[in-house]
Amino acid sequence: MTPDDRDPAEGDAPEQPPAPRRKAAAPRKQVLLRLDPLVYEALARWAGAELRSANAQIEFLLRKALKEAGRFPGSAGPIARRGRPPGSSDAPGD
Repeated sequence: MTPDDRDPAEGDAPEQPPAPRRKAAAPRKQVLLRLDPLVYEALARWAGAELRSANAQIEFLLRKALKEAGRFPGSAGPIARRGRPPGSSDAPGD
């Protein structure tokens, strides 16, 4: 294609570089945890009362215990938020 063969509607705008990608969050560590069924039931009731899942309640309690013992790693991220991960195309404000 020569410059004379171009469609005049295309314009002379240079191609834009691709948008930078967001840094992917580190994958969460999966741990198999064996609990007494009665302990799990009590934990699940407690979690429900605080509007958390049993998994979120366990993480909340472990983080609290680590902080109280002075062993919480300073580089640890915050507890994952509930719901759809950020960056989805139908998020508010898009």
